Amino acid sequence: MDASWTHLLARPVLRPLMGTSLRPNHLTSLRLLTGVAACVALGAGTQAGMWWGGGLWLLSAFLDRADGELARLGNMMSPGGHRFDYLADIWVNACFFVGIGFGLHHSWLGGWAIPLGLISGAAMLGISLCSEWLEADGGPQVLGSAWGFDPDDAFYLMAPLAWLGWLSPILLAAGVVMPAVALVLGLRVLRR
Repeated sequence: MDASWTHLLARPVLRPLMGTSLRPNHLTSLRLLTGVAACVALGAGTQAGMWWGGGLWLLSAFLDRADGELARLGNMMSPGGHRFDYLADIWVNACFFVGIGFGLHHSWLGGWAIPLGLISGAAMLGISLCSEWLEADGGPQVLGSAWGFDPDDAFYLMAPLAWLGWLSPILLAAGVVMPAVALVLGLRVLRR
């Protein structure tokens, strides 16, 4: 069972919901809706959009963990639910970068913001798919956990960065680093 800090925080929130009609797929659907709404708000590029987008993104990131935790706590795990969760996560995470790319087109990144967002979003999608393929072959987890934090927990930082107006350097770094990571993982997939 996962023991990340987010899972530990989700348990007391979810325990009172055990025995109700709430299912993990309901939380996954809510994660998908809040994630897409966050991306749209961030894509507006306004101060209000950054505040709303950051708040919705924070909720979406929590729901990303809560759906799986509810499934484990209530013994409601299923291959279909796992697949739905995986697809929702990879698409929302990729759309985050596309959304901020559109939202930052008036920043100091100028005309580079939208292409960087599209490149980063595509690379995020590639990283997610390659990681899943490598792990499905029985390989080790590509991005492991440390000190109770999973790599996905870094997405929590995007909300305060949006509120502080610091997403431009994140997008620039993502546009450079993530395609390189996607390329390395893609080569690993081809060599298996």
